[in-house]
Amino acid sequence: MAEPAPHRSGFVNILGRPNMGKSTLLNALVGEKMSIITSKPQTTRHRIIGILNGEDFQIVFSDTPGFIDEPAYAMHKMMNSFITSSFDDADIILFITDPYEPLNEEHNLIKRISMHPSPAILIINKKDLLTPDALELRKSELSALLPERKIHAVSALRGDGIEELMEDIVSMLPEGPAFYPKDQLTDRPERFFVSEIIRGKILELYRDEIPYTCEIGIDSFTEGDSNKGPITRIGAIIYTMDERKKSILLGKGGLAIKQLGTEARTEIEAFLDKRVFLDLAVKVKDNWRDDDQSLKTFGYQQ
Repeated sequence: MAEPAPHRSGFVNILGRPNMGKSTLLNALVGEKMSIITSKPQTTRHRIIGILNGEDFQIVFSDTPGFIDEPAYAMHKMMNSFITSSFDDADIILFITDPYEPLNEEHNLIKRISMHPSPAILIINKKDLLTPDALELRKSELSALLPERKIHAVSALRGDGIEELMEDIVSMLPEGPAFYPKDQLTDRPERFFVSEIIRGKILELYRDEIPYTCEIGIDSFTEGDSNKGPITRIGAIIYTMDERKKSILLGKGGLAIKQLGTEARTEIEAFLDKRVFLDLAVKVKDNWRDDDQSLKTFGYQQ
């Protein structure tokens, strides 16, 4: 009788600069909406874990914020610290780039990967934007900077190339037991994903600097009943920088915040698979991006 395949497990950490498609890749690999996906840069602010289980493997994927070369706020420095910690525990590094990002030996992440002992897979995302010749040129460029690493070209948004990438990831995992129960999808609570859904809707519905001045706090999260059956009641506070931004978030006659609440509630209901009552409030928290206590409250300190 054949010996059963050994169990494999490991931390597979996704690294790249802002807007390379890290969150889209995580969602494609795990099959769940773990991270905000928008076309705007710097949408991921925390390290988000998504767990993929098979009969003989467990992959703990980690999406990280895009590396910021010149941090403007204490928040940016803490976001970069999540990237540093992801080098510390990586069994496999996934470095993601796109067809247009400038690549050279001074690229901060390329320098770190070149000196790191863990295996790395180099991923060219958005391959559908490249001709076959341009794709080969991009592969050669990556190979020259990080020789002897496997290179995959994918379209994370379309799911192209994901199956082949997964096969390589599983084959490179070290042997070991599962780190988490096999039915667990993430290490984050529901409250975290609810706040991320609300923040994602702010990114979609508001322009200019408004989304980047906002953070979400979940004030209450209770299960109850209504005349239509079970319902989850959620109270959330949107914190922003000043009264002008607060008035923009609210909109004339409260119309903007009403639209935000309606769209966020619909997505939260789909995520939780429950009826939801969502109450949104907007408060001013001056300069929270540089305030250590506020950043600790919002979960930026590890």
